Amino acid sequence: MRKTITIGDLGTIITGKTPPTTNKNYYGDYAVFIKPTDISEQCKFTYETEEMYSKLAAEKYESSLIPKGAICVPCIGTIGTKMTMAPCDCYTNQSINSIVCNENYDNEYVYYLIKDFLPGLKAYNLGTASGREYVSKSNFEKIELVAEQDKTIQKKIGEFLSRYDSLIENYQKQIKLLEEAAQRLYKEWFVDLHFPGHENTLIIDGVPEGWEYRKIGDVYKTVLGGTPSRAKSNYWGGDIPWINSGEINKLRIIQASEMITQEGYDNSSTKLMPVHTTILAITGATLGQVSYTEIETCANQSVVGIIDETNQTNEYLYLYINDNILSIVNKATGGAQQHINKDIVNDYNILIPVQNVLALFKERTTPLFKLIKDYLNSIQSLTEARDRLLPRLMSGDIKV
Repeated sequence: MRKTITIGDLGTIITGKTPPTTNKNYYGDYAVFIKPTDISEQCKFTYETEEMYSKLAAEKYESSLIPKGAICVPCIGTIGTKMTMAPCDCYTNQSINSIVCNENYDNEYVYYLIKDFLPGLKAYNLGTASGREYVSKSNFEKIELVAEQDKTIQKKIGEFLSRYDSLIENYQKQIKLLEEAAQRLYKEWFVDLHFPGHENTLIIDGVPEGWEYRKIGDVYKTVLGGTPSRAKSNYWGGDIPWINSGEINKLRIIQASEMITQEGYDNSSTKLMPVHTTILAITGATLGQVSYTEIETCANQSVVGIIDETNQTNEYLYLYINDNILSIVNKATGGAQQHINKDIVNDYNILIPVQNVLALFKERTTPLFKLIKDYLNSIQSLTEARDRLLPRLMSGDIKV
C-alpha cells in the first residue's frame, strides 16, 4: 500500500555542523566528515572526504552524529542534483540534512525514494540573500512524497535497485585500480627513470640520453573550443557531440553534454577533437581538470584539446599532463577568474622519450585504458537501466 507522507514521517532529520575552521584542533582523522563537495553524482556512497573530524569535534557535536545508512541530502548551495548514503557512522556539514529512518522504513528504499524525488527539491528553494539555493530543515521535513508502506515490499525494491549500484561501485573500484596502475607505471618510467634499459642509459643533466624537452605546440596539435550561439535554435540538437568544461571533472569523456548541428559547428570556433584527445579546462571552477576523450567531440571555449596526430603517445601524453597540471596552472593569469590559454599550453615543455621506450609504454598501457573505457561504458548502461526502473518501481507500475 502506498500513501502520501512527509519526509519528516520517514524518521529523524539531522542537520550537520561545521566546526570553526580557525580551530585546527577540531580537524583530524577520527571521524568521517561529509560536505556537499565530497559527494559525487555517480556514487551511492561517499568514501573519501576532504576533511575529517578530530575526537574533540566528534565529542562536541555528538548530537549531529548520523548512523551508517542515513540518507544525506544537500539543501544549501546547489540542490537537487546529488545525495549520498552514509557509508559509516559519520558527520556532515550544515548544508546537509540527513534522514535517519525509523522502524517503519527501510534505509535502502528511502534512499531510492529520495533519489527519485531529488530533482523536485529545487521547487522548494527559498534562496538566500547571496543567491544560493536553500531549503530549510523545517521545509525539508514538510515535503510530501508518496511512499510504499509495506516494509517487505520496501526491502524488495531497495534490494533490487541496490544490485545495480553494487555493480556500479565494483566497476568504479576496478577503474580506480587501473588508473592507479597506469599512473604508477608512468611515474616509475618517466619520473623515477626506471624504464626498460635504464641501467645502460647515460643520464645527462637529469635527462636520459636521446630524450629531450620540447614545447607541446611543437609536437602536438592544440585546439581551443567554442560555443555556438544559444540564440540560434538551429545550431543545437544535431548529430555532432559537444561538451562543456564541467564534463572534464570526469575521468573519461564517454558521452556528449549536448549535440550541435553542422550549421552550429560551421558558425562557431569550436573544433572536432578525435578519440583519445587529452583535454584540460583552462578557466573557472574546473581550471586544471584533465580528462581523455573516448568519443569524437567538440568542446566549449573553456577547454583546450591536445592531439597526437600520430596516435603513438596518447596514453603517455594524458599521464604527463595529469602529472604536470599544477605546474601548468601555476602559469595562470587573471584576478578573481584565474585562467590559462592555448599559448600557455603550447609553450609548456614536455619530455619526449626515445621511440622504443614510448612504444613499450603504449603496449603496456593501452590494455589498461581500454578496460577503463569498457568499465565506464558498463557503468553508463547500468546507470541508465537503474534510472529507467527507478520511477516505475516507486510509482508501483512495476511490482517486485
